Amino acid sequence: METGNKEKAISFLKLSARGQAEEAFLKLVSDGFIHHNPNVEGSAVALMKALNESFRQNPTKVLEVKKIVAEDNLVAVRSVVKMNTDDRGAIVTHFFKFEDGLIAEMWDSAQPVPERSLNQYAMF
Repeated sequence: METGNKEKAISFLKLSARGQAEEAFLKLVSDGFIHHNPNVEGSAVALMKALNESFRQNPTKVLEVKKIVAEDNLVAVRSVVKMNTDDRGAIVTHFFKFEDGLIAEMWDSAQPVPERSLNQYAMF
């Protein structure tokens, strides 16, 4: 079950990043889906529209998965998201809760990649 959920979480993120949020939601999200992004109303429809608008404004957006962890019905995906080729990007962690094989709930947290890091180990 965890392996399937990992693949579904990655598929959701990649589809959404490349402007295919509607497909991602139709295939991978439950009817009662909620999310916790404070910048968007909490429904699936509102998030789908926001993801599509983000792609419309940033058609060269890139999402690169760096680490994924799963336990029971929870999946965490840590990625680098760049809005365009000049963007240093942000480290984004998405947390997914699955119910009956579909994404039922989602949280996300982002940290911009700084121009210079004092930490010798970098962000990954």
